[in-house]
Amino acid sequence: MSQSFRRQLVYTIKDRCRVCYTCLRECPVKAIKIINGQAEVINDRCIGCGNCVKVCSQGAKISLRSVDEVFQLLHSGEQIAACIAPSFPAEFTDITDYKILVGMIRKLGFTYVNEVAFGADVVAEEYEKRIKSSGYIGDISSDCPAVTYFIRHYHPELVSLLAPIASPMVAMTRILHKKHGNHLKVVFIGPCFAKKAESGEVDEVITYRELREMFYIRNIQPQEVEPSGFDPPYSGRGAIFPVTRGLYQTANYREDIPEEKVVIADGRINFKEAVKEFEEGFIRNKHLELLCCEGCIMGPGTSPGGRKYARTAAIGEYVREKLNNLDQDGWQADMAEYRNIDLSQNFSPEDRRFTIPDEDTILEVLETMGKFSAKDHLNCGACGYDSCVEHAIAIVKGLAETEMCLPYTIEKLHDSIENLNISNDKLASAKQALKQSEKLAHMGQLSAGIAHELNNPLGVITMYSNILMDEAKEEDPVREDLQIIVEQAARCKKIVSGLLNFARKNQVNYTETDVVKFTEHSINSIIKPDNISINFTHNIDEPVTKLDIEQMMQVLTNLEKNAVEAMPNGGELKIRVEGDQDEIVFKITDTGTGIPKENMDKLFTPFFTTKEIGKGTGLGLPLIYGIVKMHKGKIQVTSNADLRKGATGTTFKITIPRVRNTEQ
Repeated sequence: MSQSFRRQLVYTIKDRCRVCYTCLRECPVKAIKIINGQAEVINDRCIGCGNCVKVCSQGAKISLRSVDEVFQLLHSGEQIAACIAPSFPAEFTDITDYKILVGMIRKLGFTYVNEVAFGADVVAEEYEKRIKSSGYIGDISSDCPAVTYFIRHYHPELVSLLAPIASPMVAMTRILHKKHGNHLKVVFIGPCFAKKAESGEVDEVITYRELREMFYIRNIQPQEVEPSGFDPPYSGRGAIFPVTRGLYQTANYREDIPEEKVVIADGRINFKEAVKEFEEGFIRNKHLELLCCEGCIMGPGTSPGGRKYARTAAIGEYVREKLNNLDQDGWQADMAEYRNIDLSQNFSPEDRRFTIPDEDTILEVLETMGKFSAKDHLNCGACGYDSCVEHAIAIVKGLAETEMCLPYTIEKLHDSIENLNISNDKLASAKQALKQSEKLAHMGQLSAGIAHELNNPLGVITMYSNILMDEAKEEDPVREDLQIIVEQAARCKKIVSGLLNFARKNQVNYTETDVVKFTEHSINSIIKPDNISINFTHNIDEPVTKLDIEQMMQVLTNLEKNAVEAMPNGGELKIRVEGDQDEIVFKITDTGTGIPKENMDKLFTPFFTTKEIGKGTGLGLPLIYGIVKMHKGKIQVTSNADLRKGATGTTFKITIPRVRNTEQ
């Protein structure tokens, strides 16, 4: 019988998908495609196991809904049988008597309500004959549709070793057709929505959750229905079928099948490993009883939150009560009647495996994620794939994205944060520089106006005070007062001169010079006490560049003098010149008292000074700032005045871009 998916079994609600890749991790065949962070099920690759639906905490994965189709059948006027899977006692623990559940199903409009467990009895007997046959070479159970799809799509070489026996659902459908005629419509009710694509012999399939939905739509309450038993034929040990080892226990009711002839595995990882070892020959000549879920009692069509062992206990209790009340003679008669029914099932391979890309292509993709050697392959599984290589293959096939790699994404995030911090620092510096430039521009205009207004009266004061002092006799006490006037007037003139220099927007007259010799000359121009040492170093391959020699000499000497004055108790003045093909860097470092943190923002403000009255005008650093900016450079200051934080001192770093001929 041909088997193929009629409709897509699982869908994604994109608005709910949250880029967690949980569905991909849980999918045993990686039938999930990630597009812009959204996980979409690939129908051709899906085996219908439902793991993605079970694990999706956001409810983004939903299964095919068949409630409306079943209601249409019930309204058709035809005879319809409801076949409920043997796992129902594990699902409907809230309904204390199974006869109440049967009554509720009948109230929906079903003509017959049958247990699929009788089909399991018949199928189990067929497996028993097969396993005990003399020519038995080992095979794989075919009652779990997800397992059969897995074999057909991903291990097509093993299709011939799938047991050619129909599942209990198909077997029960054939039994009911024999009993009531082929006109009978059959609806299967169970824990698995892979059954929706298993066989065309069943007219519709709904899950337990869909059955509960139908009860809700029709407002059918347990207390309002008449209890009713199942319709014949009645089941026996087949009721134990849905739990792990259920097929073996059902088939081995006489306990004459050696346990070592059967390998039992359930769950998405274990069943795959069993198939792999079977294919590789480690467990050949064995019968593989495989379930994709942890027993049918934990199928994706069951209500969420169920506990495996509590459900197993519910099945065990139901089976014990059933067997205690079973009419053995009647059951044997039914088995004899339907023993010869056709239970054959044919499976055809449908290879859905991907071709593996060449190694160079895989390596190229791995390198884009920062994986250049085997030690970079963390195989953490965060992306949903078991290894970095599998992830790379999926990327090549268009099923995955590089951003799914968590270490790669975190590294990119760290780089982005670092770049953002650098950009923020540059922006803050540019903002501060702009603010400072605007402030200096306003101050410059004010200073120029004040300087021009003061120059003339200061000249008059200086001239007449000198005339009066010349005319005064040496012993005249007025002469001392006149001397003070002359000195203070000279000081005022010096301040005014500084104001004019600050306000004047001089042009930069570039001259080619050797910055190493230029810096050495600046050092020789300053006077230093004996308790201060000067350490000059340089690291520059090409020292010749173009500067305004006069203005830059003013910058260096002013900074060097300030550094000396900042070390009243002695210390070391370090001067270093560095550079590359793009810029020249001057560093002037002292081991002095440092600049208090609260003064750092005021350094380049005109007239701000920490020196004693009469020893500084507060125009030196603003003037330096203006000269550096005219050279299109930048000036940075770092300082520490707190001994608790380490050695005190200050460093001025001046960066001047090299001037190309076209820039002059």
